Amino acid sequence: MYWFLVMRTGLGIGRGDLAALKGCNIGAAHWVAMGLRRLLAEADVDVAGIRIVPIPGAHAAGINFGVTAAKALEEGRVDGFWANGIGAELAVRRGIGTIVLDVRRGDGPKACFDYTWPVLAATDALIARSPHAAAAAVRAIVNTQNALKDNVQLAFEVGHKLFPSTEAALITDLIRQDLPYYDAAISPTMVYSMMQFSRDVGILQGHPSYHDVVAASAVRSHEESWRGN
Repeated sequence: MYWFLVMRTGLGIGRGDLAALKGCNIGAAHWVAMGLRRLLAEADVDVAGIRIVPIPGAHAAGINFGVTAAKALEEGRVDGFWANGIGAELAVRRGIGTIVLDVRRGDGPKACFDYTWPVLAATDALIARSPHAAAAAVRAIVNTQNALKDNVQLAFEVGHKLFPSTEAALITDLIRQDLPYYDAAISPTMVYSMMQFSRDVGILQGHPSYHDVVAASAVRSHEESWRGN
């Protein structure tokens, strides 16, 4: 789960000290906030005493939520935020925030690791109609991850063309931190954990199978193509 809980440094909340969040206002986007609420419930923390609120102006098109959240923390409009790596890095570098939770590195209940993860999604119709295109997409992701592992500076070469200067300046360090988690494989455990989380927060009914969720045929086509090369 690629979200970080950052709290104002002056509050003195230590790493993993979820009980200290009582009475705090924490900024979070609506869908992302579901993960935080479920994590707190999983950790037996009383969420009734914690206010998880949206950050005004953070949801418009072209706005990076993490950057806006870090600014809101600096201005004292929230006590903390639950957001992406850019927001967390900005807050830490400015000395205004402290990371209280980084689920990927073992903070919080273990099950939270697979609540959410980034994916490339496509319809079954597209995969059936263009299996080679689907396999090529998988191949592109794997090749990109491998290229960044070989030379992380490639992130800056792309990032400074796409992002404002503030984010672009951070992109190489952020990617370097993420490299240990770069793996395009999707395991059954990941899928079942994600689906259980989705049922727990009320956005999924039923029990889809692994193959209902993962385009295994596209992965096989990618692997066959790779072996052929």
